[in-house]
Amino acid sequence: MDVVHARCAGMDISKNDAKVCVRIAGRGRVKTSAVVTTWTARSSVILRLADMLAEQQVTCVVMEATGDYWKPFYYLLTEAGLPVMLANARQVRQIPGRKTDVADAVWLADLAAHGLVRGSFVPDLEIKELKELVRTRTGLVRSRGEEVQRLEKLLESAALKLSSVINDINGLSGRRMIEALIGGERDPNVLAALGDGRLKATKAELAEALTGRFSEHHGFLAKVHLDLIDAYTARIGELSTRIDTYFTHDNDEADSAGPIGLGHARDLLATIPGISTRAAEQILAEMGNDMTVFASPGQLASWAGLAPGANESAGKVKTSACRPGNTYLKHTLGIAAMSAARTKNSFLAARYKRILARRGHRRALVAVARTILETCWHLLTTQQPYRDLGGDYYSRRRPGVTIKNALQRLREAGCQITTSNEGILITPA
Repeated sequence: MDVVHARCAGMDISKNDAKVCVRIAGRGRVKTSAVVTTWTARSSVILRLADMLAEQQVTCVVMEATGDYWKPFYYLLTEAGLPVMLANARQVRQIPGRKTDVADAVWLADLAAHGLVRGSFVPDLEIKELKELVRTRTGLVRSRGEEVQRLEKLLESAALKLSSVINDINGLSGRRMIEALIGGERDPNVLAALGDGRLKATKAELAEALTGRFSEHHGFLAKVHLDLIDAYTARIGELSTRIDTYFTHDNDEADSAGPIGLGHARDLLATIPGISTRAAEQILAEMGNDMTVFASPGQLASWAGLAPGANESAGKVKTSACRPGNTYLKHTLGIAAMSAARTKNSFLAARYKRILARRGHRRALVAVARTILETCWHLLTTQQPYRDLGGDYYSRRRPGVTIKNALQRLREAGCQITTSNEGILITPA
């Protein structure tokens, strides 16, 4: 096999250190050498490693994407000017029974030397920072929701059924009632009067739901939960303000020579049914705004984990389940798909209903999520807003099939259908 990189390095990284194999291809009677050394995961040591690799004239450095431990090595070596490639651990897995850290480093160096490693997508610094901010906000939103659920359980333990008559106990009316309970108010009628007039529940229903055994102990714990909810809300607001600074680019004009600006990209993605402004921010934080790193929308879908897997042997398909991919992106697209499936007279809703009848709810959502993702790729590539094909797209594309299915349903309903040169005569049952 041809040698692509005569001087390369493979790195097996752990939390505390890394095994580095420098492979130098031999010529003529000179044999190929592979020297493995151990380097601790400290910034000063990694910088010395960069100097050593530069002295060895290494033209390719390959490392596995193991957790977050690869990040110090990747970014410091990249800043030092070395060509670093991040490999998917699933694609470079060692043979079972022959796996050690040293063997992994040698194996990665051999793969790199012969050009058998494909680099993973690593975003630039701006997208990296945005991704960390957005993921942190997502985690805090989830934690705030968990605190609201704990507060609801506390009210249930006090025999208060407030969540049965109010959709959001953390809303304006719910907060007023809970804060009054914490302050010592126990009269259900007084508590019910604190509800907003726009609530669907009547005063009598609120009073009945607020009749329970709320004690001073429950009041103490309820205040703890409310304080945590308020703290999460404040931090989420700070993160949202920080995230907005990344989307303050001029949206009037897009630079066709380079990647589209984040602000303009967010506005374009928000034109897709089912994608809100926050969802557009989450999508851009995960896949970036430069679509040149993905050769096609299908490659983007495969990277995200929204493409069918392939596991065929002897003519039998064992499984076609999607790979894990980017779980954060898949979660956002799944929510967007559910929202798009409920829109009226849209292509995405029509696609969902079309696949729902044949494959079921889950597969239909995955298909719509992939369609949304591929649409994002096209919008960011062409820098044009979304144009909906319409809810009647499939009917217009294949009208004969639509007519045939409609006539079949009429026959099943007992109608008599007679065709002639003048047209179709339908006689009700």
